[in-house]
Parts: sequence; structure tokens; C-alpha cells
Amino acid sequence: MQSTVENVSPTQAKIDLEIPFEDLKPFVDQTFKSLAKQIQVPGFRAGKVPAKLIEQRVGYEFVVENALNEAMDTFFQQAIAEHELTPIAQPQLEVAQQPTAEDREAATKATIDVTVRPQIELPDYKGLKVEIEARTAGEEEEQKALDELRGRFGTLKTVDRPAAEGDFVSLDLQALIDGEEVDAANDLSYEVGSGTMLEGMDEAVTGLSAEEDATFETKLAGGEHSGETATVKVQVTAVKERELPEADDDFAQMASEFDTIEELRADLKKQAADSVVVEQGVEARDKVLEKLVGLVEVEVPEVVIKEQIDQHFNNPNAEADHDTAEHREEVEENAKTAFRNEVILDAVADREELGVEQSELIDYIVSTSQQYGMDPNQFAQMLEGSGQAGMMVGEVRRRKALAKVLEHAEVVDSEGNEVDLTAFVTPAGAAEQGEDAEASEESEDK
Repeated sequence: MQSTVENVSPTQAKIDLEIPFEDLKPFVDQTFKSLAKQIQVPGFRAGKVPAKLIEQRVGYEFVVENALNEAMDTFFQQAIAEHELTPIAQPQLEVAQQPTAEDREAATKATIDVTVRPQIELPDYKGLKVEIEARTAGEEEEQKALDELRGRFGTLKTVDRPAAEGDFVSLDLQALIDGEEVDAANDLSYEVGSGTMLEGMDEAVTGLSAEEDATFETKLAGGEHSGETATVKVQVTAVKERELPEADDDFAQMASEFDTIEELRADLKKQAADSVVVEQGVEARDKVLEKLVGLVEVEVPEVVIKEQIDQHFNNPNAEADHDTAEHREEVEENAKTAFRNEVILDAVADREELGVEQSELIDYIVSTSQQYGMDPNQFAQMLEGSGQAGMMVGEVRRRKALAKVLEHAEVVDSEGNEVDLTAFVTPAGAAEQGEDAEASEESEDK
């Protein structure tokens, strides 16, 4: 088989194939055998019908077309391997010439139009300079972590005073649209200031005592009236404050594996310091990637954008007002950014000759499955069953590539101090990167 490629654009290629009959003949022979099992001719057992009789029944052109249907993927794969192309969409095939009854051994000539991953020129990504916010972990962060831990073991005590931020209130709700009740709930528990319920709730309940009520306007966040403006009446039935346990040795033994409060504080201090490294690493990672992407021109094929838009807006669970011009523009920009990031990081991984170990795949599966609240084994089976195992390897490889770029970057904080992110770019740190990336992507999607 002979093949030539014309690069129509950075993302479009036209492959011209000329396939000698001897290359197609094994597929023609196999087609005759297959049809012999399907066609019944008196006097012949199944699978023993001669090729001439089959040809008389269906025609030689029919046999050739079926053979080409079976063979073309093989020839296409040979061509893209020979010319080092990476298809990213279903190719379009046009056959200009093929064997016929009159010219049974004619060569097959075909053209394949295919969308391919663009080839890029990587800049020198070692030594990229970025500045991040200065962060420290002092006594304030340590105390905050301790108070959060105490809060998990706190108890609620009813108090006779107006509700303030941080209090828990028991309340009854009634939502009305045009004077008609559309929703109601009783004995709900809500932490004042958490912002986890309706917009305007915090302002409405702050300052209310038990048996007092307030009315406010808001947009409903769920149900069949989601997005509609409603009048909400809220009545506080109880105000409770959280009492925290004493920070002593008894608490340390109850809430942790440590015997003394000093040991617990020391561990919380270390956790706070580790958290600062992760926060700085995430910021530096994002800025390094942004800077690297800004140095490379990557054309994004229309088919990639269309695929992402169709996938996003054809979701049957999408809200009615989900499809807007602004949202489509946002999804399109996200698709372009993701594609550029992928192409560039794959190129970095190729240059660095990065591979993926089995243990790294396992770490990826465990950390990602936690994001979706799934059992790791079930998550792995789901990926395998949906043919996404390759995606999983590619994602791990790209994370390693980004860590490699970050490893060679010059990072300083806003106070001019050099920042050591060695701990962040280790395998454990890379896992932190992945978890944060998943959370960020979910946030953007919402």
C-alpha cells in the first residue's frame, strides 16, 4: 500500500491511499467465506458455497465493498502510523476507484479526511518564573485547626438570645409564589452564616430569637420552581450555640491518636505547614501552566468544541435555563483551554520520556474515585467498561509532565522569597495536585 499525506491545516490532514489488489485480496477471500456461511444454495452445505455462486447471487461489487469495509481501518491505521498522525475524530472516507467485475484486480484508490492532533514546537519550559502569594502557617492557623477539630466534638445548647453568626437555629420555612405555597419544611437545622441554604437566609435569621419570624425575597434553588423568585417566610423555633470541649489531654486522647494536647498541637502545626505548601504549590502549578500555554500556539479543531458543547448541553439532567449564549461561550472557552493544556503537556511528557507505573494508576483511581464518592474497584471497572483506560493513563502522564515543569520553575512569593516546592512535586504532592484539579473542574462545571 502507498500513502501520501497533505496537511490541509494544523489540525486537518488528507490521506491519499493506493492499495494494490494483492493487499486487498485476503479481505476479499474472507468476505467470500463469510458470505458462504450466510447464503443457502441447494446442494451445498453451509460454508461450502463456491465463490462463483456467491458472486452470481450478490455481485462482485458487493463483495468488494464489504471487503473494503473490513479492510479500510487496517489500511488507515497503517497510514497514520507511517506518517505519525494522531486522529482525534472519526475520519471521512471517499473511495475513488475499486475493483469491479470488469477490472477484478484493479487497485483501490481512496482519500481519507481526518482531524488530527496538531504538532507543536515546545519552548524552553525550564526556568519559567512565577510569583505567588506569600503564605505562612503560624499560631493562628494552628489554633483554627484545633478549634475546627473541637467543633466536630462540640455539643449544641439552647440559648435565650437573638441568633448570631456561628449559631445553629431550628426553623420552619414556607415559600410562596404569587401568594400560593410552592414549598414548605419544618424543623430544619441551619448554621447562621454558612450560606448553605437560600440566598438571603443569613440576613433574615440573624438577630431573630425563638418564635420570631422574617420574610425575604429569593430565587428558589431546587424543585420544579427552581430559578423562580419566591417570597419566603422563615420562623425560628430555637437558637443554639455550640459548646466546644476543653482542649486538654482528655480531648487529645478522644479526638486523635495522641496522648497529650501538646502532641496534638504539634501535629496540627505540621498539618497547617503542609497545607501552606499545597496551597502555594497549587497556585504555582496553575500559574506555570498558564505561562507555558501562553508561549505556544495551539489550533483547536472545531470538532473538539462541538463535541464538548453537545456533551454538556445534551445532558437530560440539565436545568431548563442551562443553555444560554453566555454558558455556551463559557463551555467553549473551557473546551479550548483543556485541549491546549492536553496537547502541550503531552508534548512535555514525550520530551521528558515520562511513563506511568501501575502504582501511579492505582493512586489516581483511589484519589479520583473519592471525588465521586465511589468504591475504587467499581470506579476502575467503570472506566475499563467505558473504554476510558487510555484516558486514565494519559491524565496521570500529563500530571507528571506538569509536575516536571513546576520542578524546573523559579517560584517566588509576593515578598520576594524563593519558595521550595520540592514536597509538592513528589508523588505524594502530585496526588494532592490531582485532587485539587478534580475539585476545580467540578466547580467550573457547576
